[in-house]
Amino acid sequence: MRIQPAVWAAVMAVLCAATIAGHVGDESAAYLALDIAIGVVSIALVPLLARWLVPVALLLSFLAVLSPAATPPATLAVLLVARWRPLGTAAAVAGAGVAAHLIQGAWRSLGSLPYGWWAVLTVVAYAALVGWGTLLRAHTELVASLRERAEHAEAEQARRVAEARAGERARIAREMHDVLAHRLSLLATYAGALSYRPDAPPEQLSRAAEVIRSGTHQALDELREVIGVLRAEETGDPTAGGRPLPGMADLDRLIEESRGAGTPVEVHDGGLDFLAVPDPVGRTVYRVVQEGLTNARKHAPGSAVEVTLGGGPGSGLDVSIANRVPAAGSSVASAPGAASVPGTGTGLIGLAERLDLAGGTLEHRRDAGEFLLHASLPWPE
Repeated sequence: MRIQPAVWAAVMAVLCAATIAGHVGDESAAYLALDIAIGVVSIALVPLLARWLVPVALLLSFLAVLSPAATPPATLAVLLVARWRPLGTAAAVAGAGVAAHLIQGAWRSLGSLPYGWWAVLTVVAYAALVGWGTLLRAHTELVASLRERAEHAEAEQARRVAEARAGERARIAREMHDVLAHRLSLLATYAGALSYRPDAPPEQLSRAAEVIRSGTHQALDELREVIGVLRAEETGDPTAGGRPLPGMADLDRLIEESRGAGTPVEVHDGGLDFLAVPDPVGRTVYRVVQEGLTNARKHAPGSAVEVTLGGGPGSGLDVSIANRVPAAGSSVASAPGAASVPGTGTGLIGLAERLDLAGGTLEHRRDAGEFLLHASLPWPE
């Protein structure tokens, strides 16, 4: 209820006039003059309620002691105080209004109405005004609270959308790195060999060029598959984008590719049944081995790599990739393609995030000329 001074003043003028007219003939002309004067002053005070609500309301209660012409503005003031001020303040102003009208009824004519009933009606009327105003205030506060909650919910939803987009971008970047870094490092190795031995027999040059061509096509195919998976709805189906994402069954192919690129790879699986490994765990293991082989090929080309797999249902699955790190200036460090594959430095970071999402852990360290990448993954029984 917003105070509109001109409207309230007009309404109060009509009510004051009706109140004065109702008392004409009951009392002397002196009281009529007093009622008119009090009515005019009360109407003039109504616009001031917008600025000094409580003081003006108390003043109107005081004027109600002198004349019933001040009753309409005084009751309006109590209603507005209950609407805009705390309940304690409204009760105090209402108490002043009740006292004022009880005093008014004691010295002004009440007609045929007994004073006791006058007192009861006065208390009930002011209690109703306070209750009405309090209800309006509670409604406004409720609406404001709901609006604030709606705005907070919208802000929270916008934050979640932004986080989801950031997470999706990170997931896309991680998948792109996993797929392309491995494939392009193979291509760079073969391209480095071509530039290192331009005088090689034509058959070798043709075979290396064919490997580069087929590797490029494979990289494009894998890129399309990753994009297809990322664009598919989150159904939990690893085949949503077309072919299944690589897992444990593809480790042999991955290792053979690295061997074909000149990286000696030795695998110790301890009799592990690859087919028994759950698909989500297998896909993560594949990415761990892929990252380890890619890093070995980039930073230690030609060095032997040892891949160790172990574990079982209930005890978890461990995978380690270890390779020797050549000293600067060594023949291995200067091998063909050794410096042709730049690193982004984000592969291990993305792999750690992947392991964290899978409930596992990732460790990597360089010790005594050897680089070790070790991952532990839960394997439910």
